[in-house]
Amino acid sequence: MKKQQICILGSTGSIGTQALDVVRQHRDRYEIYCLTAHRQVELLAQQAREFQPAAVVIADETRYEALKALLADAPDIKVYAGAAALEQIVTADPIDMVLAAMVGFAGLLPTINAIKARKKICLANKETLVVAGQLICDLARQHHVPILPVDSEHSAIFQSLVGDADASIEKILLTCSGGPFRHFTPGQLQHVTAADALKHPTWSMGDKITIDSATLMNKGFEVIEAKWLFGVEASQIEVLIHPQSIVHSGVQFVDGSVKAQLGVPDMRLPIQYAFSFPERLSLKGDRLNLFAQQKLEFFKPDMQRFPCLGLAYEAIQRGGNMPCASMPPTKW
Repeated sequence: MKKQQICILGSTGSIGTQALDVVRQHRDRYEIYCLTAHRQVELLAQQAREFQPAAVVIADETRYEALKALLADAPDIKVYAGAAALEQIVTADPIDMVLAAMVGFAGLLPTINAIKARKKICLANKETLVVAGQLICDLARQHHVPILPVDSEHSAIFQSLVGDADASIEKILLTCSGGPFRHFTPGQLQHVTAADALKHPTWSMGDKITIDSATLMNKGFEVIEAKWLFGVEASQIEVLIHPQSIVHSGVQFVDGSVKAQLGVPDMRLPIQYAFSFPERLSLKGDRLNLFAQQKLEFFKPDMQRFPCLGLAYEAIQRGGNMPCASMPPTKW
């Protein structure tokens, strides 16, 4: 079997490092062609030494010399820097799939170029669809490129749809834990800190997505993302607060049946499923024990406590560039 060549955009982040763990478990199937990072040259160099990619890219050009020095004794690994290098590397002929795991707007242009180069897209960069959903979906159809979701919720929806036509969707059930402030009063919310917001009750994620999860801003992004990925209206997407984070999301069909994907909170599963679809591969890790699970709870989100979620629905309904205009700029 020919090994699939992978380009990981954002290899030093939470998704990128877990993706490399998936590759470690399946070296007979996957090989790293390129790794990229924003500023973390030490970790990027460490990853490059282990996986021996053809190329590495550091987005911050001021870190180029430092990365070059760290890999001076690895002449087979080409070192590049800058945004233009990120946008170009994804088009390299040997690449089979691109894991878009950069955070914020920075992931948009590399993803567009990868689609134009007909690379399979494993999408963890939700901002790409938030700011340019119509453009990305049109390009993917034009170039016959699959976009496989890596977000745990969208992967769960995708898995629930396997074997069923998209036209049979009545409602998407998009779950979230509710974050650390689910029970806070308006008065208590006036005094929370960034450190408080970073204490997510169930998931281990990067700082930005953890902060966004605490306000449900991240869930708002995911509502917009679901609209484009699954071709539904905002009115067909229902957000459920599910504190146990066992049901990762699901689909209600026109016949009333509901299918959902359950599992322990582990991002390696949706990453691996995006890599291997339509196959399922073995994955080392914890297993869900339903006998030990005391309860599964579901609540409606409080739009007064979490106004960002309501803003996301409003942005969808107003359409056009409103989701782009509504989203604050981010760095990755």
